[in-house]
Order: sequence, then structure tokens, then C-alpha cells
Amino acid sequence: MLSRVAESVYWIARYIERAENVARCVDVSLQVALDAPGGMGGQWHSLVAATGDAARFAERYGEEGTGSDLLSTDVAARDAVLHFLTFDTTSPNSILSCVTKARENARQVRGVLAMEAWEHLNRFYHMLVSPDARRRAVESPHDFYSSIRSASYLFEGILESTLSRGEEWNFLRLGRYLERADQTSRILDVKYFILLPDPGQVGSVVDDLLWTALLHSVSGHEMFRRRHGRILPEKVVDFLVLDREFPRAVLFCLLQAEESLLSISGTPMGSFRNTAEKRLSRLRSTLAYSTVEDIIGRGLHEYLDELQTGLNGVGMGIFESFFALDGPTGNQQGQQQ
Repeated sequence: MLSRVAESVYWIARYIERAENVARCVDVSLQVALDAPGGMGGQWHSLVAATGDAARFAERYGEEGTGSDLLSTDVAARDAVLHFLTFDTTSPNSILSCVTKARENARQVRGVLAMEAWEHLNRFYHMLVSPDARRRAVESPHDFYSSIRSASYLFEGILESTLSRGEEWNFLRLGRYLERADQTSRILDVKYFILLPDPGQVGSVVDDLLWTALLHSVSGHEMFRRRHGRILPEKVVDFLVLDREFPRAVLFCLLQAEESLLSISGTPMGSFRNTAEKRLSRLRSTLAYSTVEDIIGRGLHEYLDELQTGLNGVGMGIFESFFALDGPTGNQQGQQQ
């Protein structure tokens, strides 16, 4: 398989997963805004922080950007964040930017994908750039962001139903699960450090609301309640980082990603043949032999920061091991910064 084809397939999965994740987080934040007490406008900035684009957003909308008055109210902050994360083509992690780049990669490898996959992705793109899209986002935001999630789910389903279980499929799974692991770790890190406006509210109704919103952000609320019942911070951390069965838990994602990575090169489990396999195996092992007590004792933020650095290293290892032969491309190398 040509390295440029492998890279395009890998990034199609990453970009669509990223777009779907942003849509889910935005939708959940809109729902939280309806139920939360006043003074929680900081949740909008936390969405930008989760994408790694806080500096770019501040430059564009903050005091050094187009004017601090743009963010003078919670409504103004919400509108700026929603535009930045949904339609702003200068933001590399906006929904429109991600779908545009996924479509461009798919266009380059149309012979690899089933026609149904390309046609659906093309419709997905045109749904976002249509003149009606911004009106729908304002007038019916829940329906609009739900349609983005549904389009992402359908695209994934088409790929799962039409691709042979060969290298293309494994590169898609590799990209999807690495992106998902990164997004889950970022959402958890941002909640812990940014979302709660006052440490004195730990254990309060507001705190419970935000932990619940966090679980909804990864579509994990129902599964968590079935497994653990009452929402406790340490249980949420355990569920989202170390669970081996929930499909958006970091450890589950790394196990799936490692399986696909080893299948690509035919490397037996427990060994490695390249930098990517070595780094991913080491990162997966670190999580597999960790406990939630280890994570809390180390410091959740410090642990997640180290985890994100490790995921970045895996991404660069994949580029060096499989994609670098064709030189740089228009795709983002590594993870979100």
C-alpha cells in the first residue's frame, strides 16, 4: 500500500472523528447552558481549550484580536466560540475544516473507498457549506449538531460495512482510535482544570452537573451509570481512562489502535518492528498497569498531560514509520497542540 494512500485513509478517520467529537461537545454545552446557574460562561472557553486552539481563538476574538467587546457577555462568548468551532475555516479543528480536509483526502483515494462512502462524505461537506447551514445552527442548534453526529456515525458505518479487512481498514481504525483517545483525555483534562468556576463548588449541584455533562460529552453517561451507579469523580476518571470495554475510554482505544498497528506490519503481539509500535506498546502498557489511585496520586492533570505527550509521540512515530516516504502533506502531523 502506497504511503500517501495510507496517510490519506488514516487522516480521513482522524478528521471525521474530530469533527464528530467537536459537535458532541458543543451540543452538550448548549444543553448545560439551559440548566446551569448563571456565571458559568467559562464553559464556552473550555470548549476551545479542549481543541488546543485557545491561543488562536484569543488572537482572533480576544483583547488582542478583533476587539474585547466581542466577548463582553456570555451570549457573545457563546456565539464566537460556536462560529470558531463550527464554521471558521481559519481554525484547523473546526467542524468545517475537519470535514473539508477529510473530503480532500477521500477525493485523492476514491479508488480505495466504496462509492457510497465518497458520496456520503461529499453530501456531508455540502451540508456544512450550504447557505442554510448557519441559519440552522442558530435557529435549531441541537438538531444541527445532532445531524453532524449522525453524518459521522453513518460514514463510519459505511466504511465498516464496505471495506475489506486489510491495510486500508486497519489504517482507518488506527486513526479513529488514536484520535478518540486524544479527545477523551483532553475533555477530561479541561473539565478538571477549567470547567468548575470555583473549587468551593466541588461536590455541589454544579459539580454534579458538570461531571454528568462530561460523561454526555463522550456519550458515556448511560454506560457509566450501569457500571458504577452514582457519579463520583474518581469513578469517572477510572471509567474514561482505564476501562477496557467502553469504546471511548483511553485504554480501550489504545488496545484497538495497537491491534490494528500490529496487523499492518504483521508484528506479533508483545514485540515491535518500528518506532510507532514501540511507542504505542509502551503507552498502552503504562495505562494497562495503572490504577485510578496511581492517576490521582500522580495528579490528574500531570498524568493526562503526559498521556497526551505520549499520544503525540505515537502520531509522529506513525508518520515516520509509514508516511514520511512521500514527504510532507497538507495533513496535520501528530496531534492537536
